[in-house]
Amino acid sequence: MLVVHPYMTEIRRLNWGCGDVTPPGWINSDIESGPGIDISRDILDGLPLDEDSIDYISSQHALPALMVWNQLDALSELHRVLKPGGVLHLCLPDLDLAITAYQSGRQDYFVVWDWDTISSNFITQIVDHGYNRTPFTYEFAEELLWKAGFADVRQVGYLHTVTPIQRLLS
Repeated sequence: MLVVHPYMTEIRRLNWGCGDVTPPGWINSDIESGPGIDISRDILDGLPLDEDSIDYISSQHALPALMVWNQLDALSELHRVLKPGGVLHLCLPDLDLAITAYQSGRQDYFVVWDWDTISSNFITQIVDHGYNRTPFTYEFAEELLWKAGFADVRQVGYLHTVTPIQRLLS
């Protein structure tokens, strides 16, 4: 479903790092090819999209899969394809929240239950079974986004947004 606003005829939405989540009405992009994936390409090689061509980008936990030294290049590429005034919505694991939960003994915070101790579950969740290569704090994400050219960086809670454009996941 495409969202229509009075000032636009069609919202172009990119789902970057989509994996197997490929909703219709989105440009679904992942490094791997598969059903519903429109662009199968490594973001570090550049996306085959025009500059300033996307209104809204959503990325759910894809950025942590990149090495720390590739973060700025990936975010710069997302900035390149995003229209001025467009929105980049990143869903990132929050290392600060995880540390606070660990230090206060909140086992309920951790969705990983592979181990007997909170310490082991904390480590497993942070590295996401080896999938995550770069952990994120808000301050680190904010610095990277500024360096990539984003001017209005805001932290919002899980499943919240500050944009009227329909987000990927409800």
